[in-house]
Amino acid sequence: MARLLKVAVQMDPIETVNIDADSTFALMLEAQSRGHALWHYEVRHMALKEGVSRPSGGKREQRLFARGHKVKVARRDGAHFEFAPMETIDLGGMDVVLMRQDPPFDMAYITATHMLEHIQPGTLVVNDPAAVRNAPEKILVTHFPDLMPPTLITWDTEAIRSFRAEYKDIIVKPLFGNGGAGVFRIKPDDENLGALLEMHFARSREPLMLQRYESAVRRGDKRIILVDGEPMGAVNRVPAEGEARSNMHVGGRPEKSPLTARDLEICKAIGPTLRDQGLIFVGIDVIGDFLTEINVTSPTGLQEIARFDDVHLEKPIWDRIEAKVGA
Repeated sequence: MARLLKVAVQMDPIETVNIDADSTFALMLEAQSRGHALWHYEVRHMALKEGVSRPSGGKREQRLFARGHKVKVARRDGAHFEFAPMETIDLGGMDVVLMRQDPPFDMAYITATHMLEHIQPGTLVVNDPAAVRNAPEKILVTHFPDLMPPTLITWDTEAIRSFRAEYKDIIVKPLFGNGGAGVFRIKPDDENLGALLEMHFARSREPLMLQRYESAVRRGDKRIILVDGEPMGAVNRVPAEGEARSNMHVGGRPEKSPLTARDLEICKAIGPTLRDQGLIFVGIDVIGDFLTEINVTSPTGLQEIARFDDVHLEKPIWDRIEAKVGA
């Protein structure tokens, strides 16, 4: 039997989660069922400070703290968590930290990954913060060009117009967005590309990602969950009528979906990289035969897969976490 662990969960305010859809909540329920102790904190309550000198007289070291609560969770609408009084948590004294706050993947997110590196390897951070920082979902995927649809990442408007001229029907995405926010389909006869570029670059210094539109998205955008590089389950997300985006945040309909031979081929190609980088819980997006994103920041889909397949992937995730802590 695995030893009982102290687990700190870095997430958005727990009172805002949808207990019937949130993957972090499912992970917390599973951890609690195994006897692990849980704490909850938000990124805004983290603090990195100089610690006391070591008794041996060695140099002073940085220590990472967060103000948060010990917490118990339950699948009860309106009463899904119970907080103990606020306390200061020494994150370096935890066995595991789950980094589960939602994007945007901005400088605040990046700073949190730098802070979490200070508690490694004594504390297992899931997913590895350095790998998360170096592998934002729309960039990590570019290391596997043979699996992707034609893709462009750029600030250059002439490069964008050339890409559109070549592929005609395209998808335009903010590089560090999430949940389908700011994603546009630009059809061949659409006259709004120029205005869209002006609006984006007036508000942001970040590049855009463009991909050829894949008509297979009408049949769904498949989310596949990999645990330590191994494919474990999937759910298909079908766009609503009149909508190019399949994200469930914007009305996508989840449905049961088996893993195809092509899905397994994609997973086999990327799995070793994910495992080597300490990315234990990953969700990839596949449209037709193409890999479009590798989600490593705060992947979702556990509860949807459980509803369709009665497969609870939080179990193998915790099996793997426990094995890594034990090792």
